[in-house]
Amino acid sequence: MFGKTNDVLTYHQIALAVRAQRQQVLASNIANADTPNYKARDIDFAQALQNALNEQGANNNLGVAKTAKAHLDGNKTASMLGGTPLLYRTVTQGSVDGNTVDMDVERNQFVDNALRYEAGVTLANGQLKTLLTAVQG
Repeated sequence: MFGKTNDVLTYHQIALAVRAQRQQVLASNIANADTPNYKARDIDFAQALQNALNEQGANNNLGVAKTAKAHLDGNKTASMLGGTPLLYRTVTQGSVDGNTVDMDVERNQFVDNALRYEAGVTLANGQLKTLLTAVQG
């Protein structure tokens, strides 16, 4: 029972971490809306979550302890988020200064991601309350 509970809570933990990282990318886009030649970035959430879950499973199966952040991550670059490459957003409307940030799109994505993050927290909280109720009797 505890193994399944741990798996569910680990899933929520990883999903929330990926959502938080995506929120940072979206906030960076919004912050650079007036920066010339800035290219809006985003991630494929489903792919990032799958990669993070696979990495978590691989770490559990290997039993390898990392003693430094650089160990086993030599091929990752700054353009990667959880093993998933940061993608450039498709340009919907060009600008004279080469900036590809569309504030309407960014705001919508930011709010959507925030709501999904909050929903994930609510689901994890509900499962923890159910577990607590079961333990307390």
